[in-house]
Amino acid sequence: MTRKREAGFTLIEIVVAFVMLSLVLATSYQIFTAGLQRAGDLEDSSRALLIAQSQIAQASLGEAFEEGTSSGESEDRRFRYTVQISAYDDGTDPSKKLETTYSPVRIAVRVTWSTAGAQERHLDLATLVVGKIA
Repeated sequence: MTRKREAGFTLIEIVVAFVMLSLVLATSYQIFTAGLQRAGDLEDSSRALLIAQSQIAQASLGEAFEEGTSSGESEDRRFRYTVQISAYDDGTDPSKKLETTYSPVRIAVRVTWSTAGAQERHLDLATLVVGKIA
């Protein structure tokens, strides 16, 4: 009496296949969610850079600058910014500096925001312009 083996998969083969499939799907899910999170972080960084550039452009209008600090936030209140205007100190001895009408003025902007994971992030941007300190 020879027994003919029936065609098909055994229960162990099916369980092994499901375990392998679940490992592949779990890994794919982790890769996908990490990619989406990174894309969101890059979008936030790009928006912060745009806000900083806009604040520098707005602060650098005109010839006279008032030293001090001002702050504000974006329309959606996710991003906060601080603009600081000050006379540029190049490290030269004050007694050897030339007295001129115009001098370098430093405009610095810091933009802060919170990520989806409630982590505080910031971006700093600064430039020099020529003008008068009022």
